[in-house]
Amino acid sequence: MANQNDVRRIALSLPDTREEKGRFAFSVENKGKQKGFVWVWLERAEPRKPRVPRADVLAVRVRDQGEKALLIAGDPDRFFTETHYNGFPAVLVRLPKVTRAQLRKLILDAWRCQAPRELVARLTAGGHSASSRITPIRSDLPSKPMPGKSGIVTWPPSTRTPSGKPPKGWKRSG
Repeated sequence: MANQNDVRRIALSLPDTREEKGRFAFSVENKGKQKGFVWVWLERAEPRKPRVPRADVLAVRVRDQGEKALLIAGDPDRFFTETHYNGFPAVLVRLPKVTRAQLRKLILDAWRCQAPRELVARLTAGGHSASSRITPIRSDLPSKPMPGKSGIVTWPPSTRTPSGKPPKGWKRSG
């Protein structure tokens, strides 16, 4: 079972990560701007009242709507969304339902979505120890290219190159 201390430890272990003051949120600088990749969910407990932080739920940036839908469909007890996040590439994660290894994978992938390409490449090339301890969230997703329905080999959405894109010549599945 993961908690906010685990989130903070993992997020701050990634290069150039900052914790926002006065709010449980983490970002990385990209092109002169701070880009958030993980933050506490602010729940609308009562209509027309301010949102309230939920320490047991985390909002995590994902690559796109396809990845978000895949996570939610694959494990709705662990991942969900709300209308506030419709059309936005982030998924809500119930912290008590994820292991520390799964949380590490989620946070690293979220950081990769927002970090500059050079920084991601440096981390992937072995310049940082966090990448060596990552385990998959869903073991049923392939880690290698696979043939698509039309016979065209596609790259699974769970796999990325250091730039965050499929290798040249591959079509993204899903």
